Amino acid sequence: MDTAALTFLALGLPFAAAAFAPVLTRLLGQYAAWLLALAPLAIFARFAAFVPEIANGEIVTGGYAWVPSFNVSFSWLIDGLSLTFVLLISGIGALIVLYSGGYLKGHPQQGRFFSFILMFMGSMQGLVVSDSFLMLFVFWELTSITSFLLIGFDHGREAARRAALQALVVTGGGGLLLLAGLLILWNVSGVTQFSLLLSFGSELKESPFYLAALLLVLGGAFTKSAQFPFHFWLPNAMEAPTPVSAYLHSATMVKAGVYLLMRLNPVLGGTPEWQVLLPLFGVTTLVAGAVLAVRQTELKLMLAYTTMSSLGLLVMLTGLGVPYAIEAAALYLVAHALFKGALFMVAGIIDHETGLRDITRLGGLRSAMPLTFAVALAAALSMGGLPPSFGFLAKEEIYAALAGSDRRSMVFVALTVLGNALMFAVAFAIALKPFLGPKAARLKPVHEAPLLLWLGPAILALKGISIALMSGLAHRLVTSPMASAIAGEPRTVAISLAPHFGVPLLLSGLTVLAGIAFYINLARLRAAVAAILADIGWGPNRGFDQFMRGLVGLAVAVTRRLQSGRFEVYMTATFVLVAVAMLAVPLRYGEFPRAPFFSSDVPLHELAIMAIAVAGLLAVVLATDRLTAIVSLGIQGFAVAVIFLLYGAPDLAFTQFMIETLSVVVLALVMTRLRLSPSDHRPLAQKLPDFAIALACGLGFGLFLLKVTGVPFDTTLTDFFNLYSKSIAHGANVVNVIIVDFRGTDTLGEIAVVMIAGLAILALVRLRAGSLKRGVPMEVAADEAHVEERV
Repeated sequence: MDTAALTFLALGLPFAAAAFAPVLTRLLGQYAAWLLALAPLAIFARFAAFVPEIANGEIVTGGYAWVPSFNVSFSWLIDGLSLTFVLLISGIGALIVLYSGGYLKGHPQQGRFFSFILMFMGSMQGLVVSDSFLMLFVFWELTSITSFLLIGFDHGREAARRAALQALVVTGGGGLLLLAGLLILWNVSGVTQFSLLLSFGSELKESPFYLAALLLVLGGAFTKSAQFPFHFWLPNAMEAPTPVSAYLHSATMVKAGVYLLMRLNPVLGGTPEWQVLLPLFGVTTLVAGAVLAVRQTELKLMLAYTTMSSLGLLVMLTGLGVPYAIEAAALYLVAHALFKGALFMVAGIIDHETGLRDITRLGGLRSAMPLTFAVALAAALSMGGLPPSFGFLAKEEIYAALAGSDRRSMVFVALTVLGNALMFAVAFAIALKPFLGPKAARLKPVHEAPLLLWLGPAILALKGISIALMSGLAHRLVTSPMASAIAGEPRTVAISLAPHFGVPLLLSGLTVLAGIAFYINLARLRAAVAAILADIGWGPNRGFDQFMRGLVGLAVAVTRRLQSGRFEVYMTATFVLVAVAMLAVPLRYGEFPRAPFFSSDVPLHELAIMAIAVAGLLAVVLATDRLTAIVSLGIQGFAVAVIFLLYGAPDLAFTQFMIETLSVVVLALVMTRLRLSPSDHRPLAQKLPDFAIALACGLGFGLFLLKVTGVPFDTTLTDFFNLYSKSIAHGANVVNVIIVDFRGTDTLGEIAVVMIAGLAILALVRLRAGSLKRGVPMEVAADEAHVEERV
């Protein structure tokens, strides 16, 4: 099997595994996790085969034509950036599947959970390898939909439903902004693939649509990656089971926005707008997330807010535009995926074994859970940026990028040191406080977690240390190709456990000292932040609820205004719009037919038929009862049928005769059976607007037909049907062939409409007959019919 086919199968493997997950879980229980984990492991192995090729500076593309007429393809782009992401997604995904087997052991909906998590994995994997704009957008929205299912997995709780809806609204709205931005990029560049877009950097930056495209893309990225002020959905997403939180925060959805910014950095980056907006929002998110994390006591919420902080740090580094910034972003992204996945799974283990996640109620777990404690400590070392962890390498590279003497650099240095120090304190609060000190009161007997629970975090924590010890190999195979893809030019990452001496080392030491101080005074710091937030009161989370209530209220008000439930209102609005469309556009562009409208040599008999039609119209208007109006209404139809007959269309004339006859008979039957009011009692003030609307519609259609018949006749369709009705449809009667073959679906629709109308008439007649049998007055029967119509 060729490379393209294998890659295509790998992209579809998670969705195939998701389809079989419920059945396997029903048969094997928790042990189905071992079998289902083979799917992400197979994906990891498939894409790991590209590592040597990508490390040598090559790019792998491939795919299939999707919509060739629009130059849309199902194609993939594998370079250092997408390969790193897909290895993290599949590798951590395999561990998450195993972890889920132990964490949700015995859960009645475990099979459904496996399906959701595998679909989520496939969506994120498709997103990061997409070369096509449309393919990326489809997978982008799939991540929002599958995360909605995962966050709301425990749908019996209102909090879970609200969090799921909130995440879907925020990220789905951002997805629409992203779609608009991609369409602008397509319009400016003329290409629909990222691999081709990379050569249009100068054209995009010089385009007058650059700022619009940038803002729309940032809207999609910021909502997905929880940048301030769109961050509020991320902590609320902790309503999801812990395996979802661990996967969501380490390698998947929240990193999608960061991935998008890194992918577009070569073509949209480097401009003043890029270097102002990304660092500004990034550093704001960094500090806000770290401060809000200090406020929390619940393990998952502490980790969630530090994820927000880390995402802000990644966005800031992507947009800084200074040496070492891109390299630092590549290092920190990998380090964060490893330590955050491990710490979330540790939080889940603590919750699973103790039933608690509040650090103020936990303590003394080290003796009962030594392995979990070791894993938590190793992951905290990386999150705190201490050697010998990969997080230490990332932190050193961050400070090497920020070290500068200008005022802008000093501001970013101060805020970054503050954010990192706060994250240091939170990391060790999570790693130490539940395990050290005396055993918490009223804590049930605990023991070490089973294999399925500790295997994943242990591997991630060890990986965070081992790749730091083998940093040369890790840089050559992973981080250097990734940094090169982000920068759009060759970059080499060289940082090792030997730190950058000088200002970077000083900043690193300052971060550790500040972090220790924050850790020691964590309780006081938490109380101070809580007091500040209480004084502020309002926040984006509450603002979201207010926005949704306002949106629903607006929808209700608009619906009540436009959907009154009165048929006459709908008919009036429809015909007003028809009149406007028929008259306003020709008036605006001067397309009315020019006089004279009629030829002076019209035969007398044709004038007579037209006079009969006008007489019938006057009879309808002047009729004193509905039956007379119905009968008079048929005069126009018969007059038109006679004109068809005179102009050589006897079959059309016969059809018209039949329709008019049946219409008159059916309408007369229904009207008389329902015994509606015999005459029109509307006041003159109501009749005049209706008369004006009817006159405008008739005038508009008349002028339109005069304009159409005044242009030369185009015989293209006539020639087509004459040429192909016999050879293709095997029919000599062209009209029949058009109706039955060329317009077969349209004709079927018309038949369906007639059938539905007939059924409605039958229902009305039977309603009246049933009412008469029950002795219900006619007025009540008419009201019943009205209610039926509205329902």
